[in-house]
Amino acid sequence: MEGTPETGLPATNDDLTAKARIRNAALELFAAHGASAVSLRAVAAKAGVTVGLVQHHFTTKDGLQGAVEEQIVEYHARAIARVPDEGPPADVAAARDASVRAMLARHPAVVDYLRRSFLDPSGSQLLVRLTELGRSEVVRLRAAHLASTDRPESDQVIAMMVRQMGTLFLQPLVDAMWEHLREPGAPSDDKPRLSVSTEPAGRHGPDV
Repeated sequence: MEGTPETGLPATNDDLTAKARIRNAALELFAAHGASAVSLRAVAAKAGVTVGLVQHHFTTKDGLQGAVEEQIVEYHARAIARVPDEGPPADVAAARDASVRAMLARHPAVVDYLRRSFLDPSGSQLLVRLTELGRSEVVRLRAAHLASTDRPESDQVIAMMVRQMGTLFLQPLVDAMWEHLREPGAPSDDKPRLSVSTEPAGRHGPDV
């Protein structure tokens, strides 16, 4: 749940409009069960409103899912915008990646929704929306000479998105393997750190 503008602290349901409560309830339920398995009645019950009010604000479940995904894109846009265009380009990129990861850590339901959406994108435009957000950011950085113009724009967009969100899918795999393989009493700090990146086509990866 996004913080209030005045304090930056998490907003309570009492602080939110009915429309925002409905959208947040839908995000949590869609993330936990998948949009196809959640009814408008279930969303209304969780938000503490009537089904009629849900339909008044969003008309259909598709409309509600679209609003949820717009909010997720807005979370990403705000996280990127929090980092000013100041300093070496590599530092700016690293700070923005960290800002997106911090946002995702504050919103576990967003992480769960992203996983469901990307692995089973039927009925969802979220990946397209986030890709377009990434493209607009890369275009802006290239125009401001904060990103290289020697590489294809598509490479830069994909690399940025993989850096920011690639761990969403691989971290659970690393965690499961670590729990299976760790020695008894081994501290959690010993778990290998996951780093995800892309390489230009034609470049060979490192040997194992």
